[in-house]
Amino acid sequence: MKLAERIVADPEILGGKPVVAGTRISVEFVLGQLGRGIALDDVARDYALSREDILAAIRFAASAVGRDAYVALGR
Repeated sequence: MKLAERIVADPEILGGKPVVAGTRISVEFVLGQLGRGIALDDVARDYALSREDILAAIRFAASAVGRDAYVALGR
């Protein structure tokens, strides 16, 4: 199932997690690498992704987070 440009989900690949199309590299993994301070171009090179693939993963994640509401509990 196409979730966004360059991002797909298939129950047969990583249990249906969103991945970069044509790979087994999850959006979660890409964001984790970037969050650890690895440069976008290094992630692209190290995992044979394009810069556009990585930017699509970021856009998808931003969109997913934007759909949720977060409420602090227990204050």
